[in-house]
Amino acid sequence: MKTIDDLTAELGTLAGKRILVRSDLNVPLDKETGAVTDDGRIRASLPTWQRLLDAGAKVIVVAHLGRPKGVPEAKYSLAPAVERAKELLPGVSISLAQDTVGEAAQAAVAALGDGELLVLENLRFNAGETSKDDAERGAFADQLAALADGFVSDGFGVVHRKQASVYDVAQKLPHAAGGLVLAEVEVLKRLTETPQRPYAVVLGGSKVSDKLGVIDNLLNTADRLLIGGGMVFTFLKAQGHEVGKSLLEEDQLETVRGYIERAAAQGVELVLPVDVVAAAAFAADAEHSTVAAEEIPADRLGLDIGAESGKLFASKLADCQTVFWNGPMGVFEMEPYSHGTRAVAQALVDGDAFSVVGGGDSAAAVRTLGFDEKGFGHISTGGGASLEFLEGKTLPGLTVLES
Repeated sequence: MKTIDDLTAELGTLAGKRILVRSDLNVPLDKETGAVTDDGRIRASLPTWQRLLDAGAKVIVVAHLGRPKGVPEAKYSLAPAVERAKELLPGVSISLAQDTVGEAAQAAVAALGDGELLVLENLRFNAGETSKDDAERGAFADQLAALADGFVSDGFGVVHRKQASVYDVAQKLPHAAGGLVLAEVEVLKRLTETPQRPYAVVLGGSKVSDKLGVIDNLLNTADRLLIGGGMVFTFLKAQGHEVGKSLLEEDQLETVRGYIERAAAQGVELVLPVDVVAAAAFAADAEHSTVAAEEIPADRLGLDIGAESGKLFASKLADCQTVFWNGPMGVFEMEPYSHGTRAVAQALVDGDAFSVVGGGDSAAAVRTLGFDEKGFGHISTGGGASLEFLEGKTLPGLTVLES
């Protein structure tokens, strides 16, 4: 992939050039105050922004937040993310345009000075951004490209999407991969091509169906597969155990049985919880207790792996040289059900493995639970993109940067 150095050579200089940067500012917001509750993706964007600003470029950032349906919605404005960016870069002139490619954006770009940064409003306020119609998507990309002299793709969390600001605009401007995208790809290639062993993969989160492809592929490369979170109950049910009212994907039981058989046949150690925190309801103050994983009461639902499972998982990670972790072990947002996720995070901090936290809820959990990010080898900004890379899929936002 072309780098910013290559883009600089192609344009002759970055000074005074309008550089469109696709970043990932899709951050969680407090439902009451609207403030950013996890600024990890914003902080991950800063090095590329700063490099371009230091070179004298006029930096135009585009990003999305949430899932608006192609029209402006106030609750999905990028304003909170921009306010947080201003706090993180106090010496930089940062402003927010009131639309994406309309009159406000065009006027703001025209007024932008060298070494200044402008964020355009939410890309998904425009139907062309996510359109499945190539012509509609291309027309919106034309509007974006008209605002700039060059393009830097640095939103790793969206490179698995064939969207206007990710794929189409790269075909219309001199382009490069930003530092974040390059770093993410380097880490994921290390996981897929040259992992040091033992190599363990820890998967959690709510649904098995979200991770079918990655399980299928990683059974060929991992030495150990540790399963927690809501998805574990489909594994337990597939083994014939009662799971009560726990999250269950009945339509995936046969697929999961196949994975269990494949793991045994291929010598991949499959590690499931031995105990579970089972609650009377999905609530922090619900009555709950720890039960054996195969003895979940019929009227309860599992919301975390138990303490013994936390110890078991930690022991299975202790000698590993490479670990990929995607998905929390329980409903970590509620304190009674956060301990399994904490146990896995602590095991990675305490161990010697090159540990990769695979974005999304896992990255948020690490920060929410108070862990120092420096204790992990790499914290990804792209959950879905990371998983699709590990599945072996072609990611359109990366392939377009190779030409």
